[in-house]
Amino acid sequence: MSNHINIPSDEELTAFIDGELPRQDAARIEALGNADERVAARLEFLSKSNLPFNEAFTPLLAAAPRARLESMLAAIPTRRASRQQSFASRRGFVGALAASVVAGVIADRAYLGISRSLSKDEGDADWRAVVAEYISLYTPDTLAGPVPPGDVQSVQLAQIDRKLGLALSPRMVALPGVDFKRVLLLEYDERPLAQIGYLDPETGPMALCIIRSDKGEKAPEIEGRKGMNVIYWSSRSHAFMLIGHAPADRMQELVDNLRSKLTA
Repeated sequence: MSNHINIPSDEELTAFIDGELPRQDAARIEALGNADERVAARLEFLSKSNLPFNEAFTPLLAAAPRARLESMLAAIPTRRASRQQSFASRRGFVGALAASVVAGVIADRAYLGISRSLSKDEGDADWRAVVAEYISLYTPDTLAGPVPPGDVQSVQLAQIDRKLGLALSPRMVALPGVDFKRVLLLEYDERPLAQIGYLDPETGPMALCIIRSDKGEKAPEIEGRKGMNVIYWSSRSHAFMLIGHAPADRMQELVDNLRSKLTA
């Protein structure tokens, strides 16, 4: 490593990351990044921290598990010969994914952009695998904020009726000792998927997820996914799953409570 190399300014490095430098200057920065570990480290730092939507979404970004997303992406090996392309694509992917999580806090519909390839299971297990992958990114901050009043809950739940043909009330989906937080409409395999988000003061995020199913009634079963407990069952027209970090017996109590109200 050459100690006399002058490290370019952050403005110049950021312009390099964003692909805004002339070709000659970009080649110079590329060469410095390959030759000097200080330049490489600064490029790495700026590629993760200087997201273009940061200022606009500062109040909401705390709700997104961006640190975890960045740590996951940082573990992906990159080739020094394609450093600029790697930095740019990594910045864009983190930005898009974090922005999607933020948008989920304030919007009533999002697209669940995770393919079936995340799970080798077939049939009904596919959607549970995808949901578990998504929910595993949640932290208590993701669902922070006050519990919405009953009338707001009713408006949010009405979306589920419109999209999935399932009429629900705040009383029907209330969980004892767990706070209702929001309704989020997603899409899986070109079908609407409803997620009712909760926050358990003791164990963290929890979700009741619902999708249309024509496979008939099925009694509750339990499985583990992504370090969480999942209890799933189905009615004649819909499949349900409750997923969270609570112990299995606690999850079973909550499901029993839910099913008694859903079938009443």
